Amino acid sequence: MSLTIVNAAIFDGTSGELIEGTIHIVDGRVAAVGADRAADREGAGGERVIDARGRTVLPGLIDAHFHAYGIDLDLLAIESRPLSYVALAAARRLGAALARGFTTVRDPAGGDAGLARAIAEGLIAAPRYLWTGPGLSQTGGHGDPRAADSDVCGCANHLVEVVDGVDPLRRAVRDRFRRGAHAIKIMASGGVVSLTDPIRIPQYSAEEIRAVTEEATRRGSYVAAHAYSPEAIRHAVDNGVRSVEHGNLLDAATAGAMAAAGAFLVPTLATYDAMERRGGDVGMATVSRQKNREVLDAGRTAVELARAAGVRVGFGTDLMGVLEDEQLNGLRLQVEVDGALEALRSATSVNADLLGRPDLGRIRVGCVADLLIVDGDPLRDPSVLWAGPDRRTVIQGGAVLS
Repeated sequence: MSLTIVNAAIFDGTSGELIEGTIHIVDGRVAAVGADRAADREGAGGERVIDARGRTVLPGLIDAHFHAYGIDLDLLAIESRPLSYVALAAARRLGAALARGFTTVRDPAGGDAGLARAIAEGLIAAPRYLWTGPGLSQTGGHGDPRAADSDVCGCANHLVEVVDGVDPLRRAVRDRFRRGAHAIKIMASGGVVSLTDPIRIPQYSAEEIRAVTEEATRRGSYVAAHAYSPEAIRHAVDNGVRSVEHGNLLDAATAGAMAAAGAFLVPTLATYDAMERRGGDVGMATVSRQKNREVLDAGRTAVELARAAGVRVGFGTDLMGVLEDEQLNGLRLQVEVDGALEALRSATSVNADLLGRPDLGRIRVGCVADLLIVDGDPLRDPSVLWAGPDRRTVIQGGAVLS
């Protein structure tokens, strides 16, 4: 099976200038870039040809913080529902993300071998799916869904599992890798939607975090940590965490420590913006809305501080429940902070490097042919990135989906 895209302006995932030319795809991978052969234009050999004149071809977008099982803003509601229902709702969320042009997602807190197998077998339309299984939380931490006056057990462990202590954590990590997890997620500070944990205080002991990172390293993988404050970020990074999620309250000194350790920052600007505007309408708890305001504006500053320190900045959205339709708005928010070029690099090649998948997030020979074609030039007019689905063509593994 072959596909050729002609008359294209090409953003290859890294370069600051668009390349004019042709992309030739064979068996789901990029076979040539830049050659503009007459045979390609004519569709020789029965191959399909797309004329992209006036349009730009990008690598398929990567959302490094997407929760397939995040079907509600109420954590207890998610954990109390049957997995059959949650998985069916997740399939719809994944299909919608793919239609927006996100051809790969990393799910840091959720997913399992069954959902991954269904995607691999083509039972559902979905982005490439890299999952961690339930995130790990201490008792009373960000992943503990109980209110202070409730002892109801939210123990389905769709999104998060409460695990305390070094040995139980080692077992939990080993079991996730046995099942096929891409990486491991821990909760290293308080969070917005959890009800009982102050947002700045570090969570898990140094010994507990090191147990998790040591196990992940031995498997050739890594640990991602939910963390907001400088204290929590430093606590995580100093004990081996490679991917800092959110990081809104980052300061310059901690950004320097992240850079020295080679840690990535995955900002999730979309979720705070969406919760601020729509939180009341979707029934967010008052305490959660208050905590959201504490980190809302700081998220942009964190990206700027990380850039200044040389931290590699990825892209994520972290949108729960009905807020999932704000996914493309996350691109707009990151463009406002970073500019179009850096935001696009974050959502393509930088995220691919974070995932350890250099064959994604780039348009070059040998890479997977996951592509997005948008109207116009996104470096000059970034608004084409968040235009509606009818103004984009999504290609996954060389197959034209829309």
